[in-house]
Amino acid sequence: MEKIIEDKELGTLIVHVNPRARRLVFRAKSDAIYVTVPSGTTSAEIGDAVNKLRDKLRGCKEKVSRPLIDLNYRIDTEYFRLSLVSGQRDKFLAHSELGEMRIVCPPSADFTDGNLQSWLHKVIEEALRRNAKIILPPRLYMLSGQYNLPYKSVKINSSKGRWGSCSARKAINLSYYLVLLPKHLIDYVLLHELCHTREMNHGERFWALLNSVTDGKALELREELKQYKTEI
Repeated sequence: MEKIIEDKELGTLIVHVNPRARRLVFRAKSDAIYVTVPSGTTSAEIGDAVNKLRDKLRGCKEKVSRPLIDLNYRIDTEYFRLSLVSGQRDKFLAHSELGEMRIVCPPSADFTDGNLQSWLHKVIEEALRRNAKIILPPRLYMLSGQYNLPYKSVKINSSKGRWGSCSARKAINLSYYLVLLPKHLIDYVLLHELCHTREMNHGERFWALLNSVTDGKALELREELKQYKTEI
């Protein structure tokens, strides 16, 4: 017997009852998350297990759903370009400079290998981090001075849950995935966090302030940002 659960964050979960199962088992695949449960397992018990494992399940789903990084994979944005090319040597060579990265791959590279995919993600994400540390702090500093919205500090992190954050002490954190956005959306995120130095919540005064520094386009830019994800 199967049961289908739709989760707003995780998508489709297909629950299968197996009388021989002794515990709940989760398997993430490209189309859904498959859950095997013992007989007599209630919906509440399944819900509790999903919530306890939510972060882990989200990570597993991202791994199986994200595109394969191979010779056809490209990143081409305003601040970062990535290409993979075939070389003659039997090892990978990564060439990185500001705004651009080129990975030379051996002819025998097996891009379906999970370990290789993990390594490629780490190499590319580290390049994004280095670029973000050079690009984002100066831009934040400039916008802070332009709109008189001072902050205490800025850090670049690997957050996949949010583009940025601002603490009550005016410490700003920015995800290095920001460098994959168009310039006007980078500015929107930076201004969003700078406005939190004055208005910590998302009340009317916050949106009025953000509107005043985005030419009245705060809500329009917020909707446009939803088209992008903090991932490669």
